[in-house]
Amino acid sequence: MASTDMASKVVVVGGGYGGIVVSRTLDDIADVTLVEPRETFVHQVAQLRAAADPAWRERIFIPYDGLLSRGRLVRDTAAEVRPGSVRLASGQRLDADYVVLATGSAAAFPAGVEGTGRDEALRRLSEKHAALDRASAVLLLGAGPTGLEFAAEIAAAWPGRPVTVVDPAPELLSGRFTGQLRAEVARQLGDLGVRVLLGAGLDTPPDTPAGTVGAFTVVTADGEKVDADLWFACYGATVPGAHLGPELAAARTPAGRLPVDEHLRVLGHERVFAVGDVNDSPELKTGRAAGRQGEVAAANIRALIEGGPLTAYEPFPDAVILSLGPDGGAGWAPEFGFLDAAASVQFKGTFRLGDYRGLLGAA
Repeated sequence: MASTDMASKVVVVGGGYGGIVVSRTLDDIADVTLVEPRETFVHQVAQLRAAADPAWRERIFIPYDGLLSRGRLVRDTAAEVRPGSVRLASGQRLDADYVVLATGSAAAFPAGVEGTGRDEALRRLSEKHAALDRASAVLLLGAGPTGLEFAAEIAAAWPGRPVTVVDPAPELLSGRFTGQLRAEVARQLGDLGVRVLLGAGLDTPPDTPAGTVGAFTVVTADGEKVDADLWFACYGATVPGAHLGPELAAARTPAGRLPVDEHLRVLGHERVFAVGDVNDSPELKTGRAAGRQGEVAAANIRALIEGGPLTAYEPFPDAVILSLGPDGGAGWAPEFGFLDAAASVQFKGTFRLGDYRGLLGAA
């Protein structure tokens, strides 16, 4: 490796699904610095299982220690990201030939992960499990993938516990996928005892704080009554932008995302890349998409360093695999078609935990 290659400084902001791929892929050719406030990587797609099943709780936290052999991890928060530099909350300034924004989205549990320290995050997950264990009936607002998977995890872990999902959308998954998939999801949820109320949301949320046990009664917009003593909002993710410097903040779309070209470069900035939830790539925001975007962004930075053609990113077509408890699930993908429970469990039963432990170099 030529010494001039290692002079290229790459600062990756965010150590989620996209950020770890970029960092690992460029570690051999560039001076990589990964900026991440969390103590460990959190395998978020398995978080709902971890909240319901204590056996999973510690497994979703994977150390960053083995991710980089040449680069470094800085446990800090980006205070200002500009083309060519990143200023940290601690006051340190990192100069960069290339900046990769992989900051993801933010939301309260269950749509997001709470706590930056491993012990704190474990404590909060334990508190959620304890609340679920004490509750006599649970209300979930939002019938997207998070709400449906969480409902199934609760119903499977506490058989007979009333679980109600409410959403103003007229169809499951907003009608985005096939009728066969929606019918199978509804069937499996029904078999688990989950009640799904569609087409009428709540005018106001319950008086009890989300995630806190306390009896309440709510009435949907069409007059359906729900009695419960624990509720969660399974929606509401936002894209943080306070850390963006003026050049990048000006580029944000009305939805708060950064527009990117086919090479995943922020428009108007040839050496600033954005991957995952933070960009406006027209596809469902998933860990799989973020990882693939990380591969393409890393390949393009490598091409700019070494010389060579850039790779165009091709957004994934709509696809989904829902985990509906340890023994259930349903999905649809263009390359496979409809996936029943057995096929879904085969794909998602382990949440690819081993793959991510391998990527992060965890023993």
